[in-house]
Amino acid sequence: MEMMLQTQNLCKYFRKQKAVNNVSLNIEKGQIYGLLGPNGAGKSTTLKMLTGMMKPTAGKIYFDGKLLDRKDLSKIGALIENPPIYENLSARENLKVRQLLLGTDENRIDEVLQIVSLTNTGKKKAGQFSLGMKQRLGIAMALLGEPELLILDEPTNGLDPIGIEELRELIQSFPEQGITVILSSHILSEVQLLADKVGIISGGILGYEGALKQGDNLEDLFMNVVRKNQKAGEIHG
Repeated sequence: MEMMLQTQNLCKYFRKQKAVNNVSLNIEKGQIYGLLGPNGAGKSTTLKMLTGMMKPTAGKIYFDGKLLDRKDLSKIGALIENPPIYENLSARENLKVRQLLLGTDENRIDEVLQIVSLTNTGKKKAGQFSLGMKQRLGIAMALLGEPELLILDEPTNGLDPIGIEELRELIQSFPEQGITVILSSHILSEVQLLADKVGIISGGILGYEGALKQGDNLEDLFMNVVRKNQKAGEIHG
């Protein structure tokens, strides 16, 4: 399989704290890749480096077989933390602002509204949207530039069961549209349903990376990696 994104010994240090330490990810084209880890494990820091929001202290990032440069960032869509939504504007108006910033084709607005099932919201202000609708609007913004890679950081945070199911169906549709997905989440059951492959980060270190097979117990795998890392930290601490 062709690789969409790889990292080699990726590191991020804040003063003397190693937030991310020698992380090497391997994400194939067309995969849904689940990036897992406890709070403060280094997941969001890793994703911010992949999207150019943060500069690595050391290590390399490869995109589509080449070293990642600024031009490649236009092929990466991301929803990290809260979507940048203007609450006094409609879904279409929010996307229009984003489209003008990106300089993409205006016709793409209708396409992404359809993809995320927000075509019927009309003039309703985004401030009146449910949390699930806001998340879908954030994903629509990330899709405007027709990305090859979509990075979603905790997209189901705070959603009710219906919102989670709608988002799950949306994420599952991306590989057939030629979009590779990196999904960060602490909801293991959701990742189990969605991901083809997972990476588990604990204490800034990638403790596990591998394909998810039917019958695998992701919770057991996750806890084993985290406990092993904690024990190693105690030995070295």
